[in-house]
Amino acid sequence: MTTLGCALFATRWLQAPLYFGLVAAQGVYVFKFFNELWHLIHHVISGHADETHVMLAVLKLVDVVMIANLLIMVIVGGYETFVSRIGLQGHRDQPEWLSHVNSNVLKVKLATAIVGISSVHLLQMFVDVHHTPRHDLLWGTVIHMAFIASAAILAYMTGPMAAHEAKARAPKETVKESGRAAAIPAQRDGRADGGGGDGGAAAELSTGAEERIEAAGFPARKVMEMFDEGHLRAPEPQVITRIGKVDFVARKANVILLGGPGTGKTHLAVALGVRACQAGHQVLFATAAEWGTRLAEAKAAGRLRKELARLDAYPVLVVDEVGYVPFDSGVARLLFQLVSHRYERGSLIVTGNRPLGHWDEVFGDSATASATVDRLAHHAEVITLDADSYRTRRLDSTQVVGAGGAGSGGGSAPAF
Repeated sequence: MTTLGCALFATRWLQAPLYFGLVAAQGVYVFKFFNELWHLIHHVISGHADETHVMLAVLKLVDVVMIANLLIMVIVGGYETFVSRIGLQGHRDQPEWLSHVNSNVLKVKLATAIVGISSVHLLQMFVDVHHTPRHDLLWGTVIHMAFIASAAILAYMTGPMAAHEAKARAPKETVKESGRAAAIPAQRDGRADGGGGDGGAAAELSTGAEERIEAAGFPARKVMEMFDEGHLRAPEPQVITRIGKVDFVARKANVILLGGPGTGKTHLAVALGVRACQAGHQVLFATAAEWGTRLAEAKAAGRLRKELARLDAYPVLVVDEVGYVPFDSGVARLLFQLVSHRYERGSLIVTGNRPLGHWDEVFGDSATASATVDRLAHHAEVITLDADSYRTRRLDSTQVVGAGGAGSGGGSAPAF
């Protein structure tokens, strides 16, 4: 950016005091809420409140709460969109709508909130219709319908505008993908500002979780809810639930999933990656062999340091299938450099089929393996999945069905 561009961009901070002013207004509405609540309680206790009075007082409380909700939406969403990131990624209380907020979505949400507030005001008029002039009823209804029409128009406009932005980004993504490493498919090296999907719903979420999930390059989409904890002999289900909160990302800690084939390591790693994407984090997935090839190509091109620094943009990297194929000495050192560079900088989700104490068999060098494990496991949740292979279980059930069918039918059955 030029000096003038940097200066203009820095002027966004002039809006920060405006949002803090809205925080003060939020405090005023908190005071107003409890003031109205106290008057309601006082009138009820003293016996001066009939049913209509109570309903009107409750509607006033609802009105105050809805305006406060509108304020917090403007404060948090507006500041995040127009001033600076707040850094809620990974926080368990992060609002769902904030993960894909943009100026268009924010406008629609504000418009619908205003319609809701207007509805409450109009309801108050009709409840107290005997004391409300017809002129006020007429104009209240007209204004409310105008708010509804405005919200509908904004909602309609959001889809085409988002779709147009996605189309505009598509040529840029094509240029990006042509220069990416062959070891990892192009879509795996996407960034959260590219990608997008098909259809209106994906276009509306083009800056949110769906785009991050698409860009991560997962081999398939897996979710925590689909993970079968019942087949595990270890660990306890609460361990899976705990890591499912993806709190480790905010701590820049790691998750190491160990176990035999078919125990669900990759499923769990992908599901954690999807959760991290939904929490607002960029994630990149690849097998250990793919990471080795990628780093080897970067080193051969003389840009290994830049490549490692570029990966810092991803709070979570997934390294799948460590141990299935032994590394040569060059790849082992490169993976050590990746782990060492990520140490206390970002999170790694690693899956492997061998205990950490046997990683010297994979790295081919006990010193490199020991140094890698030392850094990887220092701030890590190490989980060993103890279970029978789900593939073997499925094979066994298929064999049983096949055998039963042969016996009952009296004919020949194929051997599985």
